[in-house]
Amino acid sequence: MNNVLQLKGRFEQRPNSSKPGSPKLPKGKSVSSLHLVELSEQLKRILQYWETNTDIRGALVSVHYTHIVAKSNRMRILLSENSKSPTESIRGVKFIWEPGKDGKQVQKHVFTHYVSLKAIEKAIEALEETVSVIKKYYNDTITSEDTERMAETPAERFRDFSKSKVLNTVVDGFYVERFDIDRATEEITEESIITIYQTGIETKELLSKFGIHIVDERIIDGTTLRLNPDEAKLLYNNASYLISMSVTDFSRLTIDEALDNKEEFSGKENLIPHPTNEPVIGVIDTQFNEKVYFHEWVEYENLLDPNIPLSAKDYEHGTEVSYIIVDGPQGNPALDDGCGRFRVRHFGVATHKGFSSFTVLKMIRNIIASNRDIKVWNLSLGSILEIKPSFISPEAAELDRIQSEYDVIFVVAGTNVPVGETKRNMKIGSPADSLNSLVVNAVDFRGKSASYTRVGPVLSFFHKPDISYYGGDGSSYRDKMVVCRDDMGAAYVSGTSFAAPWISRKLAYLIHIMGLSREVAKALLIDAAAGWNRKDDVSHSIGYGVVPIHINDIMQSSNDEIHFILTGASEEYETYTYNLPVPVIDNAHPFYARATLVYFPVCNRNQGVDYTSTEMDIHFGRVVIKNKKTKIKSIDNNQQSEDKLITLYEEDARKMYRKWDNIKHISEEIKERRIPRKAYDSGLWGLKINTKERLQRRKEPLQFGVVVTLKEMNGVNRIDDFIKMCMARGWLVNQLDIENHLDIYAKAEEDIVFE
Repeated sequence: MNNVLQLKGRFEQRPNSSKPGSPKLPKGKSVSSLHLVELSEQLKRILQYWETNTDIRGALVSVHYTHIVAKSNRMRILLSENSKSPTESIRGVKFIWEPGKDGKQVQKHVFTHYVSLKAIEKAIEALEETVSVIKKYYNDTITSEDTERMAETPAERFRDFSKSKVLNTVVDGFYVERFDIDRATEEITEESIITIYQTGIETKELLSKFGIHIVDERIIDGTTLRLNPDEAKLLYNNASYLISMSVTDFSRLTIDEALDNKEEFSGKENLIPHPTNEPVIGVIDTQFNEKVYFHEWVEYENLLDPNIPLSAKDYEHGTEVSYIIVDGPQGNPALDDGCGRFRVRHFGVATHKGFSSFTVLKMIRNIIASNRDIKVWNLSLGSILEIKPSFISPEAAELDRIQSEYDVIFVVAGTNVPVGETKRNMKIGSPADSLNSLVVNAVDFRGKSASYTRVGPVLSFFHKPDISYYGGDGSSYRDKMVVCRDDMGAAYVSGTSFAAPWISRKLAYLIHIMGLSREVAKALLIDAAAGWNRKDDVSHSIGYGVVPIHINDIMQSSNDEIHFILTGASEEYETYTYNLPVPVIDNAHPFYARATLVYFPVCNRNQGVDYTSTEMDIHFGRVVIKNKKTKIKSIDNNQQSEDKLITLYEEDARKMYRKWDNIKHISEEIKERRIPRKAYDSGLWGLKINTKERLQRRKEPLQFGVVVTLKEMNGVNRIDDFIKMCMARGWLVNQLDIENHLDIYAKAEEDIVFE
């Protein structure tokens, strides 16, 4: 078996040298003056409404686009404020589905802007001026050829109108279907967490206008509030236009199946040694039973109000989860992962009946901030309710925010179908919609999706769950997971709650023992689960695949594979290296290739479906020098940013290249007919990452991890050649040997006694 290689070297950085050209319509398209007149009339009605409704000291305007639009095709001039881009006034983004011309449902983008009345007036003026130009010079319809000619004509030739204003208005009008004031229509009957659009008025002051008076403790992040049913109804009745999203606050836990205790752990006092310097994993769950045999390994804190009565049932779930992390292989030898034992810091935040999402949200941030030494956090709590199609849950958004701020990673259970539920393809429950977290679904011991599995995607696009692992499924004892929940003996359970902690163990091993970054650790697990010839999991039930049981199968590869990792930080638009020496045999590279990229972007819940703020676009393959330009011939034929002549629509970029996804996995298919790739002049391969931002430019570099696998087509072991060539080209090559790293970790964690 070959060890994973760690390549350390320099990535080059360069800014985006391309400049946006003049606005033009897509080839063969046109805009009629009638459509622009309709847009103008819609804005006039919206302006009239906000002139008489002055509660928010401005206007909320929803812009309905004709389809999913790229950042470059969003409005440039309409609703702009002074010299600011209209992008800066976006307060929410969602998808809607409406019938197209052929009767089929079409997915469309809707952006909600908060603007001044002056901005609406300026937009009306721009539309009316453009309408007069189209009527006067273009016979009521302006075509793409007309806009091209106008763009190429010097501005001083147009004395009757502003060339840039008209061109921008035409292009804006082409992509915009209509303007409207969107209102929430959901019926609220329970205590809820409601997010309102950010306006120019402080939240408490704004709510008081509608008879709602709340304290700061019921507000998170400025615009997310906990309201009782009466308060929610007041808001819906008086200002439904303000409501961006809402969810029920009290989450009932998804129930894991369990059988009665059947046998005792014999000789409990001898089952486990005393803890020493093992890595610590954080657990946020129900309570922990301190009577269990492994209690020394768990540092427990109950964060609930002391006045809340607790029953024996409230201790079961959390204790079972912590058992798997500490000593899971003891009761489940078939799942022995070679990772050893882990200590646990366990925080009890809920009872078995459920929890207030709002309260847990406040707790989690304080827990992470107070325990900075913990890198891996296990969260096996999940809501019985399905996620919403157009926005991320408040719980998931808080997890994502924490992970982008702190160097931590959450492992989240994918939630279970409730007992008695008959709905097919039930959507996962929060917080399993967290994008930065590693979300784990369960399979049975034969590797098939469990009967209680719930499914993604999230926001109709993001793959969730990420991966799957064994969680037990079936009616007999041998089909279930063995756990310890009290001092009575073994219990037999199944559920995603018990798949997640096994993944937490592996992540903690990779981060603490092997010394890898969270980006690389997450990428290694996803890459190992995906393997070769992965087909998209159209059911969104298993994710990228089932993670191998033993850590060796993640940290080692077969003799015909070269498995290496790269880490870096994106500081500019382009981060790249053209310096990867893949062995050449008879002027060709006899390798199949795959690569997995992982990063933790800042996420913005207020942006709705445009949730991730950063896009990293990966290009990996052979280096080609043509016309004195160096390019990468990517293994997935990625054409984004490579050729100005190629037009790639946003829907296609998302579908083909996972644009805006924080995980990218590209892989070639292994075929019976093995055809080595032609080696170009340099014989080198390259890796390039193009970074784009939705909103403002990032101030801090963004870390990423890449895992690459090269499989020799003829089964030959070429890792030694690869290592020598990398070293000759200036790479520092480190073989990640498990035994060596165990020794290093043990030495590093030793307590030094000074005499």
